[in-house]
Amino acid sequence: MATSESEPRIDGAAARPGEASAYSVEQREALVPLYRTMLLIRRFEEEAARAYAQGKIGGFLHLYIGQEAVAVGAEAALRRDDYVFQTYRDHGTALARGTSARACMAELYGKDTGCSRGLGGSMHFFDASRHFFGGYGIVGGHVALAAGAAFKAKYRGEDRVSVCFLGEGAINIGGFHEAASLAGLWKLPLVLVVENNSYAMGTPFSRSSPVEDITRKAAGYGMAGDRFEGHDVLLVRDRIAQAVARARAGEGPTLVEVLTYRFRGHSMSDPGKYRTREEVEERKRFDPVPLARARLLGWGIDESRLRALEQSVEDEVADAVRFAETSAPAREDVMRACVLAERASDAGGRA
Repeated sequence: MATSESEPRIDGAAARPGEASAYSVEQREALVPLYRTMLLIRRFEEEAARAYAQGKIGGFLHLYIGQEAVAVGAEAALRRDDYVFQTYRDHGTALARGTSARACMAELYGKDTGCSRGLGGSMHFFDASRHFFGGYGIVGGHVALAAGAAFKAKYRGEDRVSVCFLGEGAINIGGFHEAASLAGLWKLPLVLVVENNSYAMGTPFSRSSPVEDITRKAAGYGMAGDRFEGHDVLLVRDRIAQAVARARAGEGPTLVEVLTYRFRGHSMSDPGKYRTREEVEERKRFDPVPLARARLLGWGIDESRLRALEQSVEDEVADAVRFAETSAPAREDVMRACVLAERASDAGGRA
């Protein structure tokens, strides 16, 4: 259903679990690195969970297991100079963006070699060199920042797009509405990607929203909308690429809803008792990582090649854990320099 004649909805019906995707064998080489990155995220998160259970990681830990196709597919649709903003469930997006597994794991361990110098922890990954600006713990608060980056790009005439990931629980936050309204009004090059994993913490989406289709809200902000299942990384790439192309062409923002699912609790402290075992196991039938592997095998990729790729991922994650465990801890002087401004008199200069 179109939002309106002036705010068109991107063509294409939502792909349902189990449907065949219309991709040719020629896509197989493009899928190989996407599969590797999804597997890297999966194994990274599993080892992070293990370290957390052993008391080596403190604070909160929100895992991306089950949602890998969203971050990886979206990244494949972006350029390296585009802006990316994420919520506190940020490990997968940072890895997809190109931040090293070493820097990510060290950050979880609170080490100075981490991507945020060990000061941010799990919820506050940051890599300015890759235009990855968070990692934000305040639900919906980062949407305005992403809109600000999009405004900056448009104001300066830059050919750049700002992509903001958020959970479905953030769509009723004031900051989301304010940012979306201005983005639509000014036709900012912004793509809002709602990762709808069905539960805002432990609250089912049906108990927090009067409408099932989030993209119906797009018309109210004068933007396009698109909604689809997020278990197929190639589908995610292609559909988000359409929204990115619209933004880059000056046609305004898009509200994208990707239907996905997290296989673990909201965080490591969440036992997930609000879901049945049967529900989780049913959704695991559409796990994006083994689905991608099965597709590659079906397309004729030799299994020995995949095993070599998978071993390289195991080696990379193991190296990241060793690096994190042996790195120096976060430093107090770095923390103070990041938080406090030094007066000239304190530095020995003139007051």
